[in-house]
Amino acid sequence: MKKIKKAIFPVAGFGTRFLPATKAQPKEMLMVVDKPVIQYLVEEAVSAGIEEIIFVTGRGKRAIEDHFDYSFELEKTLVEKNKLDLLKKVKEIENLANFSYVRQPIPLGDGHAVRCAAHLVREDEPVLVMFGDTLFDDSVHPLRQIISMYEKYGDSVVGLSEVAPGEVDKFGVIDGLDLGDGNYEIKKFIEKPKINEAPSNLAAVGIYIITPEVFQVLDKMESGKSGEIRLADAFDLMLENNRPIYGKKIEGEWLDTGNKFNFIKASLKLGLKDKEIGADLQKLINTLSQK
Repeated sequence: MKKIKKAIFPVAGFGTRFLPATKAQPKEMLMVVDKPVIQYLVEEAVSAGIEEIIFVTGRGKRAIEDHFDYSFELEKTLVEKNKLDLLKKVKEIENLANFSYVRQPIPLGDGHAVRCAAHLVREDEPVLVMFGDTLFDDSVHPLRQIISMYEKYGDSVVGLSEVAPGEVDKFGVIDGLDLGDGNYEIKKFIEKPKINEAPSNLAAVGIYIITPEVFQVLDKMESGKSGEIRLADAFDLMLENNRPIYGKKIEGEWLDTGNKFNFIKASLKLGLKDKEIGADLQKLINTLSQK
């Protein structure tokens, strides 16, 4: 079985929920405590054994490329001012992995974004796909859980998390066979079902292991149910052809940073763990809760 060494990060979206903040900067570069969201995700991928990161970008995403690139002027200034601790942090970013960038010229769906990176993936190679809203306040590494399940079954895996039953209409949820220990054999994907019609409260969180077969299906797709080329539609086609797809309920709390409330929640959760500001932040929260 091929080891998973590459990850695709589709980051071409407009981030309209965060306007006007995202008018001139990518949503993925919004700060949580002292790092942009995308850096947390890249660090998570690298710690799970990923060696190459492929960003699928769009217009206005240059800041992501600059963030992970070498900055001569900045590093020279830090050396001259003897700020070696900050220099170390900066150099760690550029040395995290091998970075590649491809453009999604037209926003035709998440499956189309993944397909734009296909030429950088070998025909026999499974890859990790990770979207930008997938922070976890984890006790057990979320990506290792997904990769471990792929290594067990050898087929595509969808990362899952439980959501409140009253919120299932905001997500894509699955219908599947419970295999125990948080493992599921997926039978169907339902995008934003009505609350009283949802088969489960297990939502896809935007973390996937996809096999070469998924690329083959995406390559033949012209459009899906929504008019776009989506991963969920590719998975549906595979299920119709009796190809297995598995789901893994990830241990740890999903900090979905896709809207303003959850973004602030993630900032608070991770801020409380920060050595520099954690204690002061807790005091502030205590003070505010007494008002």
